[in-house]
Amino acid sequence: MRDPGEIYTIDEDVANELAERADAGAGPLLLHMVRGFVDAGNAGQTAAEHLVSSFTTQRLATFDVDELLDYRSRRPMMTFDAATWSDYTAPELVVDVVRDGENVPFLLLHGVEPDVQWERYVAAVRQIVERFRVPLTVGVHGIPMGVPHTRPLGVTAHGSRPELVEDHVSWFGTVQVPASASAVLEYRLGRWGHDAMGFAVHVPHYLAQSTFPQASLVALEQVERATGLELGTSGLEGPAADALAEVERQVAGSEEIGSVVHALEEQYDSFTRVIGRTNLLAETSDLPTADELGAEFERFLAQQQGGDGSTP
Repeated sequence: MRDPGEIYTIDEDVANELAERADAGAGPLLLHMVRGFVDAGNAGQTAAEHLVSSFTTQRLATFDVDELLDYRSRRPMMTFDAATWSDYTAPELVVDVVRDGENVPFLLLHGVEPDVQWERYVAAVRQIVERFRVPLTVGVHGIPMGVPHTRPLGVTAHGSRPELVEDHVSWFGTVQVPASASAVLEYRLGRWGHDAMGFAVHVPHYLAQSTFPQASLVALEQVERATGLELGTSGLEGPAADALAEVERQVAGSEEIGSVVHALEEQYDSFTRVIGRTNLLAETSDLPTADELGAEFERFLAQQQGGDGSTP
Protein backbone atom coordinates (compact mmCIF):
# COMPACT_ATOMS: atom_id res chain seq x y z
CA MET A 1 0.00 0.00 0.00
CA ARG A 2 1.25 3.46 -0.83
CA ASP A 3 1.58 5.98 2.01
CA PRO A 4 -1.96 6.86 3.22
CA GLY A 5 -0.68 10.25 4.34
CA GLU A 6 -0.22 11.29 0.72
CA ILE A 7 -3.94 11.29 -0.13
CA TYR A 8 -4.95 14.04 2.29
CA THR A 9 -3.64 17.33 3.59
CA ILE A 10 -4.04 18.79 7.07
CA ASP A 11 -4.49 22.46 7.97
CA GLU A 12 -1.85 22.59 10.68
CA ASP A 13 -3.22 25.75 12.30
CA VAL A 14 -6.57 24.04 12.85
CA ALA A 15 -4.78 20.85 13.86
CA ASN A 16 -2.70 22.62 16.50
CA GLU A 17 -5.76 24.23 18.05
CA LEU A 18 -7.52 20.87 18.13
CA ALA A 19 -4.47 19.13 19.56
CA GLU A 20 -4.27 21.59 22.45
CA ARG A 21 -7.80 20.71 23.46
CA ALA A 22 -7.11 16.99 23.07
CA ASP A 23 -4.04 17.31 25.30
CA ALA A 24 -6.24 18.80 28.00
CA GLY A 25 -8.67 15.86 27.95
CA ALA A 26 -10.38 13.42 25.61
CA GLY A 27 -10.06 13.90 21.88
CA PRO A 28 -13.00 14.83 19.64
CA LEU A 29 -15.55 12.31 18.41
CA LEU A 30 -15.60 11.57 14.68
CA LEU A 31 -18.88 11.40 12.77
CA HIS A 32 -18.75 10.13 9.18
CA MET A 33 -21.54 10.66 6.65
CA VAL A 34 -20.21 10.16 3.14
CA ARG A 35 -22.45 10.01 0.08
CA GLY A 36 -22.13 6.37 -0.87
CA PHE A 37 -23.74 3.50 -2.65
CA VAL A 38 -26.56 3.06 -0.14
CA ASP A 39 -28.13 5.97 1.73
CA ALA A 40 -31.89 5.50 1.51
CA GLY A 41 -33.79 8.75 1.92
CA ASN A 42 -30.45 10.61 1.76
CA ALA A 43 -30.41 10.14 5.53
CA GLY A 44 -26.67 10.58 6.00
CA GLN A 45 -26.22 13.24 3.35
CA THR A 46 -29.01 15.43 4.73
CA ALA A 47 -27.69 14.97 8.27
CA ALA A 48 -24.23 16.14 7.19
CA GLU A 49 -25.67 19.15 5.35
CA HIS A 50 -27.66 20.05 8.45
CA LEU A 51 -24.57 19.96 10.66
CA VAL A 52 -22.46 22.04 8.28
CA SER A 53 -25.17 24.66 7.84
CA SER A 54 -26.14 24.83 11.52
CA PHE A 55 -22.79 25.11 13.26
CA THR A 56 -19.39 26.79 13.00
CA THR A 57 -16.93 24.69 11.01
CA GLN A 58 -13.20 24.71 10.25
CA ARG A 59 -11.62 22.61 7.52
CA LEU A 60 -9.14 20.20 9.11
CA ALA A 61 -8.38 17.70 6.35
CA THR A 62 -8.94 17.57 2.59
CA PHE A 63 -8.66 14.32 0.64
CA ASP A 64 -7.30 14.20 -2.90
CA VAL A 65 -10.48 13.09 -4.69
CA ASP A 66 -8.62 12.58 -7.96
CA GLU A 67 -6.91 9.66 -6.25
CA LEU A 68 -10.14 8.17 -4.92
CA LEU A 69 -12.95 8.70 -7.45
CA ASP A 70 -13.96 7.05 -10.71
CA TYR A 71 -15.45 10.00 -12.56
CA ARG A 72 -16.97 7.72 -15.20
CA SER A 73 -19.22 6.06 -12.63
CA ARG A 74 -20.22 9.24 -10.77
CA ARG A 75 -19.87 12.29 -12.94
CA PRO A 76 -19.89 15.69 -11.17
CA MET A 77 -22.43 18.25 -12.32
CA MET A 78 -21.64 21.22 -14.53
CA THR A 79 -23.79 24.16 -15.62
CA PHE A 80 -24.01 25.19 -19.26
CA ASP A 81 -25.34 28.73 -19.70
CA ALA A 82 -26.26 29.72 -23.27
CA ALA A 83 -22.80 29.44 -24.82
CA THR A 84 -20.41 28.79 -21.96
CA TRP A 85 -19.68 26.45 -19.08
CA SER A 86 -20.53 28.70 -16.14
CA ASP A 87 -20.08 26.42 -13.13
CA TYR A 88 -18.56 23.13 -12.01
CA THR A 89 -19.53 21.39 -8.80
CA ALA A 90 -16.22 19.82 -7.84
CA PRO A 91 -16.54 16.71 -5.66
CA GLU A 92 -14.89 16.78 -2.27
CA LEU A 93 -14.15 14.53 0.66
CA VAL A 94 -13.16 16.41 3.80
CA VAL A 95 -12.95 16.42 7.56
CA ASP A 96 -14.30 19.50 9.30
CA VAL A 97 -14.06 20.52 12.94
CA VAL A 98 -17.62 21.32 13.97
CA ARG A 99 -18.70 22.86 17.26
CA ASP A 100 -22.04 21.58 18.53
CA GLY A 101 -24.79 23.49 20.31
CA GLU A 102 -22.72 23.55 23.51
CA ASN A 103 -19.50 24.55 21.70
CA VAL A 104 -18.03 21.06 21.99
CA PRO A 105 -15.81 20.29 18.97
CA PHE A 106 -16.20 17.09 16.97
CA LEU A 107 -14.92 15.91 13.61
CA LEU A 108 -17.22 15.45 10.62
CA LEU A 109 -16.03 13.37 7.68
CA HIS A 110 -18.31 14.08 4.74
CA GLY A 111 -18.41 14.28 0.97
CA VAL A 112 -18.25 11.54 -1.65
CA GLU A 113 -17.47 7.92 -0.90
CA PRO A 114 -14.19 6.76 -2.47
CA ASP A 115 -14.60 4.47 -5.47
CA VAL A 116 -11.07 3.07 -5.28
CA GLN A 117 -8.19 2.61 -2.81
CA TRP A 118 -10.51 1.82 0.09
CA GLU A 119 -7.80 0.31 2.26
CA ARG A 120 -5.54 3.31 1.74
CA TYR A 121 -8.43 5.65 2.52
CA VAL A 122 -9.33 3.74 5.68
CA ALA A 123 -5.69 3.77 6.77
CA ALA A 124 -5.66 7.55 6.24
CA VAL A 125 -8.72 7.95 8.47
CA ARG A 126 -6.96 5.77 11.04
CA GLN A 127 -4.06 8.23 11.03
CA ILE A 128 -6.49 11.08 11.77
CA VAL A 129 -8.22 9.07 14.50
CA GLU A 130 -4.93 8.28 16.20
CA ARG A 131 -3.34 11.71 15.76
CA PHE A 132 -6.29 13.49 17.40
CA ARG A 133 -7.08 10.76 19.95
CA VAL A 134 -10.61 10.15 18.70
CA PRO A 135 -12.37 7.98 21.33
CA LEU A 136 -15.35 6.97 19.17
CA THR A 137 -16.22 7.01 15.47
CA VAL A 138 -19.91 7.04 14.48
CA GLY A 139 -21.52 6.73 11.05
CA VAL A 140 -25.11 7.10 9.85
CA HIS A 141 -26.99 6.20 6.69
CA GLY A 142 -30.39 4.97 5.55
CA ILE A 143 -31.45 1.52 4.38
CA PRO A 144 -34.74 0.59 2.65
CA MET A 145 -37.26 -1.46 4.61
CA GLY A 146 -40.82 -2.65 4.09
CA VAL A 147 -42.32 -0.25 6.63
CA PRO A 148 -44.86 2.59 6.24
CA HIS A 149 -44.00 6.26 6.71
CA THR A 150 -46.95 6.56 9.10
CA ARG A 151 -45.20 4.53 11.81
CA PRO A 152 -42.03 5.21 13.87
CA LEU A 153 -38.81 4.66 11.93
CA GLY A 154 -36.68 1.82 13.21
CA VAL A 155 -32.89 1.83 13.47
CA THR A 156 -30.26 -0.88 13.13
CA ALA A 157 -27.28 -0.15 15.36
CA HIS A 158 -23.93 -1.83 14.79
CA GLY A 159 -20.57 -1.52 16.46
CA SER A 160 -17.05 -2.84 16.78
CA ARG A 161 -17.87 -4.06 20.32
CA PRO A 162 -21.17 -5.53 21.56
CA GLU A 163 -21.14 -3.14 24.51
CA LEU A 164 -21.50 -0.16 22.17
CA VAL A 165 -24.92 -1.31 20.94
CA GLU A 166 -26.22 -3.38 23.86
CA ASP A 167 -29.26 -1.10 24.27
CA HIS A 168 -30.40 -1.68 20.67
CA VAL A 169 -32.35 -4.43 18.94
CA SER A 170 -30.45 -6.73 16.59
CA TRP A 171 -32.60 -6.79 13.46
CA PHE A 172 -30.40 -9.06 11.38
CA GLY A 173 -29.03 -12.53 11.83
CA THR A 174 -26.26 -13.26 9.34
CA VAL A 175 -26.64 -11.70 5.91
CA GLN A 176 -24.18 -10.78 3.19
CA VAL A 177 -24.52 -7.42 1.41
CA PRO A 178 -22.25 -5.39 -0.87
CA ALA A 179 -19.59 -3.51 1.08
CA SER A 180 -19.28 0.24 1.51
CA ALA A 181 -16.25 2.33 2.42
CA SER A 182 -18.01 3.36 5.65
CA ALA A 183 -18.65 -0.26 6.65
CA VAL A 184 -15.03 -1.19 5.93
CA LEU A 185 -13.92 1.81 8.00
CA GLU A 186 -15.90 0.60 11.02
CA TYR A 187 -14.67 -2.97 10.50
CA ARG A 188 -10.99 -2.00 10.26
CA LEU A 189 -11.08 0.49 13.14
CA GLY A 190 -12.53 -2.16 15.41
CA ARG A 191 -9.76 -4.57 14.56
CA TRP A 192 -7.19 -1.86 15.19
CA GLY A 193 -8.56 -1.42 18.70
CA HIS A 194 -10.64 1.73 18.13
CA ASP A 195 -14.30 2.02 19.10
CA ALA A 196 -16.58 2.50 16.10
CA MET A 197 -20.31 2.22 15.63
CA GLY A 198 -23.10 3.28 13.30
CA PHE A 199 -26.83 3.72 12.85
CA ALA A 200 -28.79 2.58 9.79
CA VAL A 201 -32.25 4.16 9.74
CA HIS A 202 -35.05 2.08 8.26
CA VAL A 203 -36.54 4.17 5.45
CA PRO A 204 -39.82 3.12 3.78
CA HIS A 205 -38.69 1.43 0.58
CA TYR A 206 -41.00 3.57 -1.57
CA LEU A 207 -39.19 6.68 -0.30
CA ALA A 208 -35.66 5.30 -0.61
CA GLN A 209 -34.87 7.31 -3.73
CA SER A 210 -36.20 10.58 -2.28
CA THR A 211 -34.84 12.92 0.36
CA PHE A 212 -36.60 12.02 3.62
CA PRO A 213 -35.50 14.39 6.42
CA GLN A 214 -37.33 12.35 9.06
CA ALA A 215 -34.66 9.67 8.61
CA SER A 216 -31.89 12.21 9.19
CA LEU A 217 -33.68 13.50 12.29
CA VAL A 218 -33.95 10.00 13.74
CA ALA A 219 -30.30 9.28 12.88
CA LEU A 220 -28.98 12.39 14.61
CA GLU A 221 -31.16 11.75 17.66
CA GLN A 222 -29.50 8.35 17.95
CA VAL A 223 -26.07 9.96 17.62
CA GLU A 224 -26.95 12.45 20.36
CA ARG A 225 -27.94 9.63 22.72
CA ALA A 226 -24.78 7.69 21.99
CA THR A 227 -22.34 10.60 22.20
CA GLY A 228 -23.84 13.37 24.32
CA LEU A 229 -23.37 15.88 21.51
CA GLU A 230 -26.02 18.55 20.96
CA LEU A 231 -26.68 18.45 17.22
CA GLY A 232 -29.58 20.87 16.81
CA THR A 233 -32.04 18.22 15.71
CA SER A 234 -34.94 20.63 16.14
CA GLY A 235 -33.72 22.30 12.97
CA LEU A 236 -34.77 19.20 11.02
CA GLU A 237 -38.27 19.02 12.48
CA GLY A 238 -39.71 21.58 10.03
CA PRO A 239 -38.25 19.95 6.87
CA ALA A 240 -39.32 16.54 8.18
CA ALA A 241 -42.90 17.72 8.73
CA ASP A 242 -42.99 19.32 5.28
CA ALA A 243 -41.71 16.15 3.62
CA LEU A 244 -44.26 14.02 5.47
CA ALA A 245 -47.04 16.38 4.39
CA GLU A 246 -45.92 16.05 0.76
CA VAL A 247 -45.85 12.27 1.04
CA GLU A 248 -49.35 12.30 2.49
CA ARG A 249 -50.51 14.51 -0.36
CA GLN A 250 -49.16 12.10 -2.95
CA VAL A 251 -50.56 9.08 -1.13
CA ALA A 252 -54.00 10.71 -1.01
CA GLY A 253 -53.81 11.38 -4.74
CA SER A 254 -52.99 7.81 -5.75
CA GLU A 255 -55.18 4.83 -4.96
CA GLU A 256 -52.35 2.48 -5.87
CA ILE A 257 -49.84 4.13 -3.52
CA GLY A 258 -52.48 4.35 -0.80
CA SER A 259 -53.08 0.60 -1.08
CA VAL A 260 -49.36 -0.12 -0.69
CA VAL A 261 -49.10 2.09 2.40
CA HIS A 262 -52.26 0.59 3.90
CA ALA A 263 -50.93 -2.94 3.40
CA LEU A 264 -47.65 -2.00 5.08
CA GLU A 265 -49.56 -0.43 7.98
CA GLU A 266 -51.58 -3.61 8.48
CA GLN A 267 -48.41 -5.70 8.33
CA TYR A 268 -46.65 -3.42 10.82
CA ASP A 269 -49.62 -3.26 13.22
CA SER A 270 -50.25 -7.01 13.01
CA PHE A 271 -46.65 -7.70 13.84
CA THR A 272 -46.64 -5.36 16.83
CA ARG A 273 -49.93 -6.85 18.14
CA VAL A 274 -48.50 -10.34 17.98
CA ILE A 275 -45.45 -9.38 20.01
CA GLY A 276 -47.40 -7.10 22.35
CA ARG A 277 -45.76 -3.83 21.38
CA THR A 278 -46.73 -0.69 19.49
CA ASN A 279 -43.22 0.37 18.47
CA LEU A 280 -40.74 -1.75 16.55
CA LEU A 281 -37.88 0.04 18.29
CA ALA A 282 -38.55 -2.00 21.41
CA GLU A 283 -36.67 -5.26 21.92
CA THR A 284 -37.89 -8.57 20.55
CA SER A 285 -36.48 -11.83 19.31
CA ASP A 286 -39.42 -12.43 16.92
CA LEU A 287 -38.02 -10.53 13.95
CA PRO A 288 -38.18 -10.90 10.16
CA THR A 289 -35.67 -13.43 8.91
CA ALA A 290 -32.30 -12.44 7.48
CA ASP A 291 -33.46 -13.83 4.14
CA GLU A 292 -36.52 -11.56 4.12
CA LEU A 293 -34.51 -8.47 5.07
CA GLY A 294 -31.72 -9.39 2.69
CA ALA A 295 -34.17 -9.80 -0.20
CA GLU A 296 -35.56 -6.30 0.40
CA PHE A 297 -32.04 -4.91 0.57
CA GLU A 298 -31.02 -6.66 -2.65
CA ARG A 299 -34.06 -5.21 -4.46
CA PHE A 300 -32.99 -1.74 -3.44
CA LEU A 301 -29.41 -2.36 -4.55
CA ALA A 302 -30.67 -3.58 -7.92
CA GLN A 303 -32.55 -0.30 -8.33
CA GLN A 304 -29.41 1.64 -7.41
CA GLN A 305 -27.39 -0.25 -10.03
CA GLY A 306 -29.95 0.02 -12.79
CA GLY A 307 -31.09 -3.55 -12.25
CA ASP A 308 -28.25 -5.22 -14.13
CA GLY A 309 -25.28 -4.63 -11.85
CA SER A 310 -23.99 -1.67 -13.83
CA THR A 311 -23.72 1.72 -12.19
CA PRO A 312 -25.63 4.37 -14.17
